[in-house]
Amino acid sequence: MTIHARALLFDNDGTLVSSLDSVNRCWTRWAVEYGLTAEDFARIGLHGRPAAEIAADLLPAHVVPQAVARIEDLEVEDVADGGVGLLPGTKEFLAGLPAERWAVVTSATRRLAEARLGAVGILPKTLVAADDITRGKPDPEPYLLAARTLGVDPADCVVFEDAPAGLQAGRAAGMTTVALATTHRAEELTADLVVKDLSALSALVTEAGIEIAARP
Repeated sequence: MTIHARALLFDNDGTLVSSLDSVNRCWTRWAVEYGLTAEDFARIGLHGRPAAEIAADLLPAHVVPQAVARIEDLEVEDVADGGVGLLPGTKEFLAGLPAERWAVVTSATRRLAEARLGAVGILPKTLVAADDITRGKPDPEPYLLAARTLGVDPADCVVFEDAPAGLQAGRAAGMTTVALATTHRAEELTADLVVKDLSALSALVTEAGIEIAARP
């Protein structure tokens, strides 16, 4: 299967960067500080959503701003302690892409996203973060904003995601979706193509765009 595109849009956590252990550490500490239980978290959607939306689902409105600032601080501090790493294939896949043809589209804040990306040496020319949008994934707004920023029709974009919420956002934006089974089982992911990670894919840049194919 070959996918043709003019722009590639990547989620960050679980797609480019391995941060799951860091997330678990920080959110567990955060939950204890705010008196939340596993049952509280089980009631809501978590993976791939902005922290502000998760906090708003869990806490009284007057507590949310402080709570969001606290989880951001915890996660940025964890990055400084070596809490993230590159996922397989990330460096090689991005290395061959023109800077103006791809973007990172993350549910993290810009401060946290830049900390995680900087820690692994990824410097995207275009970054769409939670600070830039009003509705996070699974709403299509983040991916539509990225396409608009790159000047590419949404139909000519390919979304790379590990989370159901992100894949839903990509589909709602009218984009082709590629799921990476890095944090969820393959059977839990609905996409045009499902692979284990970016090491399973190759990218060929042509005058017409970018051709994405699964490695044999």
